[in-house]
Amino acid sequence: MPFIDSKISFFVNNAVKEELKEELGKLITTLNKSETYLMVGIDDDYNLWLGGKKLEKGAYVSVSLYGNAPKEAYDKLTEQICDLFSKKLDIPGDAVYVTYHPVSDWGWNGRNF
Repeated sequence: MPFIDSKISFFVNNAVKEELKEELGKLITTLNKSETYLMVGIDDDYNLWLGGKKLEKGAYVSVSLYGNAPKEAYDKLTEQICDLFSKKLDIPGDAVYVTYHPVSDWGWNGRNF
């Protein structure tokens, strides 16, 4: 039950959003999760500041998942997300923040897991 929520500091067209969604669907396997229940959110043209300065090209990516994953998997996924955002959006790795939120209670379809 993962959710990847991305906030991007500039406009991203729908075709590129679709590409990001597809790639994130592949990358989630790094955490031993599948795309089957993956939810992706992409907020573009989002105001982000880092060190008190407005980012022209930056992103914040929040990864929530039911359960937990090993630290090594988080490290690898962070690298993969930074590479993806660099290649698809030309955002340098030092302007991408990635956070992880393991969740013990997750509801779906009228019940909790």
